[in-house]
Amino acid sequence: MRSDFPSLQPAIYVTSLAAVEVLRERDGGQQIIDSVDVTCGLSLGEYTALAFAGAFSFEDGLKLVKLRGEAMQEAADTAKSAMVSVIGLDSDKVQQLCDAANQDVDEANKVQIANYLCPGNYAVSGGVKGVEAVEAKAKSFKARMTVRLAVAGAFHTSFMEPAVSRLEAALAATDIKPPRIPVISNVDAQPHADPATIKKILARQVTSPVQWETTVNTLLTKGLKKGYELGPGKVIAGIVKRMDKGANIENIGA
Repeated sequence: MRSDFPSLQPAIYVTSLAAVEVLRERDGGQQIIDSVDVTCGLSLGEYTALAFAGAFSFEDGLKLVKLRGEAMQEAADTAKSAMVSVIGLDSDKVQQLCDAANQDVDEANKVQIANYLCPGNYAVSGGVKGVEAVEAKAKSFKARMTVRLAVAGAFHTSFMEPAVSRLEAALAATDIKPPRIPVISNVDAQPHADPATIKKILARQVTSPVQWETTVNTLLTKGLKKGYELGPGKVIAGIVKRMDKGANIENIGA
């Protein structure tokens, strides 16, 4: 599950967890839910995954994602920043492209890979001039295309640093329990059971690149046979099928 506009985060969180209830009402739905042995979510979706795994209550999760959205929006408003998808290059080439773009701009406009989505599709975030430099140089690096993303700012980079302290304070006041099943983190593509570690990682998640490609590879390597994408859209199912055509991913909408 992803979120491009911070103000929509509570709505997406609620819709995604409502999809769990849609699944529960199906014949055999409760058995499906009980059989899930690992979960994860893209960016905002990590909160949905943690709520599903019982790490915090629905209500506490809703408060967190509301504050997260507000804090990310405020951070985005403090500097001119943007995001662009680079299509058709591997991650090393995208990093080289970022390095080349950064040579042409000042520190305030630097760019970095913000989302390792899947092979051939990586999102770059940073200052507007840096993103423009990426777009201008992409063809010379043999990128198939670039797509400017309709987002509020440079998510998952240091541009979101002003949001971290607000998240840390909110998380410190939230009761978080060890998840009943592993929840793979966006920050390091690993599951974490310790509540203190989960709080620390969630606070840093907004400034850290999303390791989604590694997350999906981990699931596939460990033998993912059947998965469920909960909530609006079918982006996740598309990514997983791109990485493994044999993967069985079903979307459950609310």
